[in-house]
Amino acid sequence: MFANLSAGALGLPLDHPTAIDLAVRHDFGGVDPDPTYFAGLGSVQAVSEHAAAVRERGLSWGIAGLPVPLDGPAETFRAALVDLPATLELLRAAGVTALGTWVRPMHEELRYRENWRLHLSRLSVVAELLADAGLRLGLEYIGPKTFWSTERFPFIHSLREARELIAESGASNVGVILDSYHWYTAGESAEDLAGLTDADIVSVDINDARTDRSRDEQQDLDRRLPFDTGVIDLDGFTAAVREAGYTGPVKVEPFMPSLAKEPVDDVLADVSHRLARAISA
Repeated sequence: MFANLSAGALGLPLDHPTAIDLAVRHDFGGVDPDPTYFAGLGSVQAVSEHAAAVRERGLSWGIAGLPVPLDGPAETFRAALVDLPATLELLRAAGVTALGTWVRPMHEELRYRENWRLHLSRLSVVAELLADAGLRLGLEYIGPKTFWSTERFPFIHSLREARELIAESGASNVGVILDSYHWYTAGESAEDLAGLTDADIVSVDINDARTDRSRDEQQDLDRRLPFDTGVIDLDGFTAAVREAGYTGPVKVEPFMPSLAKEPVDDVLADVSHRLARAISA
């Protein structure tokens, strides 16, 4: 595992070169790739050279966001597929190995099995395109009941469901994004992570939760920094991830607007320390 700087996940408005400099300064092992920045470099060769320079500074890549909405309108999905190969070419040139997206855990119109069939068909198409480019895809399930209960038909909001969808897709390059916050709000334990391997996990997020809310009252976009409150058993979570033999990026995604108001070096020094504690525990 390595500590990954994801400026966007921290709510910090950093451009790509600045994020790289700060990741090095604060002893992160990786940084998120930026496909928009890659496209602005003008050529695949320039992207490869940029990636080599990043590696020379001791950094690996985190994961890129999947620019294809698995639950969007059909025309939006088709249009995104048209643009996807160009993005994949840049990511491959940079040496990025994975993309990720989250699964919207409810729908106002589609019942569970209808939504399942929609995701299954689209996941199969996207996974095949990524496989052809040598890339993996991570799916993140969303755990808070305060979110998945807001529309008529709840959908995937647990690890078991996410793994069942992946298994039914038959795609060997698709795994899960594990977030301690979703793991906790889904009512899961370390036992639910037993049996996972590095091949099953694409990326990991660690966060804590508020003390003044029960598990079912927690809000998806109102979290706490890891080890802040102790509400989430991060020691048990990270121990299970290590037991799985996971080797990829670990980031913090607390959705705390206050972080952007603090000195960026202070924020990143703190986050780096928390990640180091989680990874080395």
